[in-house]
Amino acid sequence: MFEGREPIYVQIARRIRAEILAGTLPEEGQVMSTTQYATTFRINPATAAKAFAELVDEGLLYKRRGVGMFVATGARERLLGQHRHTYFTDVLDPALAQADLLGIGVEELIEHITRNHPRGTAR
Repeated sequence: MFEGREPIYVQIARRIRAEILAGTLPEEGQVMSTTQYATTFRINPATAAKAFAELVDEGLLYKRRGVGMFVATGARERLLGQHRHTYFTDVLDPALAQADLLGIGVEELIEHITRNHPRGTAR
């Protein structure tokens, strides 16, 4: 499960963010405990705790004393906003700049998106 040079706690945090975005970890849903993470993935409990602390700092998780960690209300919307911003700045803006260099106009882009979008129309 954990691969590459990136620290394991970063990979855990990314995985939990992805689960929140996908809805597999719903808002107010309980997250696996640090002990469960450590046992399941054979890692140091402090590593899992570091990932959880990062997510708590971001306002995505919160702790109910004596019960466990839970997904915060609004966590998915917060992540969607962050990812949308990143999509526009890192993906779409460079693609639009490239389209401009190639002489592809707005009308042609809209036509292409409308014709090829998986849902049939742009949102």
